[in-house]
Amino acid sequence: MSQVASWIRECDAEHFAVFFRRFPQVEVRNARTEPVDLELANALLITGGPDISAGRLRQDGVDLSLIHDAEPARDAWEFAALESALGRGLPVLCICKGLQVLNVALGGTLLLDIPGHNLPGMKLNNVQPVRYAAGARHRFETVNSSHHQAIATLGDGLEAEGWHAGDGIVEQVRIRDYPWGVGVQYHPERDMIYAPLFDDFFINLKNEH
Repeated sequence: MSQVASWIRECDAEHFAVFFRRFPQVEVRNARTEPVDLELANALLITGGPDISAGRLRQDGVDLSLIHDAEPARDAWEFAALESALGRGLPVLCICKGLQVLNVALGGTLLLDIPGHNLPGMKLNNVQPVRYAAGARHRFETVNSSHHQAIATLGDGLEAEGWHAGDGIVEQVRIRDYPWGVGVQYHPERDMIYAPLFDDFFINLKNEH
């Protein structure tokens, strides 16, 4: 059985389970609730959550008042898991905070507070318009939105392929010249319209054990 390593909040567990049940041959191991052996993982899923701890950010002049509810222990696990997964060429899917972790881990910086991306009604409704690069594999005309931070400068090896149609905030990236690596700022676990993204991720699991 293939394993996906992740850290999933209790409030998100059932959202993700809807998609996981489509692939009963895949076991999702949640580091929040159990030990996860990264050497046994066939893929990595980094999910949404609170802001990245200030000490992890690779930028000057960080206003600590803009860092909300950071969880250093979770950050430590996710950054280590990402380094391990990238080193082995595993499929990596990064969602919301996960996209920011991916960007920071690869040397990028963040906008620490942005307006208009966590308004009432945006969390569960796909109302935010997105424009895409010509080569983007996954395209959703509108997406949900629930975040106050976002990518400022892209990390090494990342290529933006989706932007908010109004203010240009990066909504989707891929890892250039990598087997399978995608990061999205929206929350695909909250609506079945995003099933093709999860299907693509699970189908590309790297079976090497």
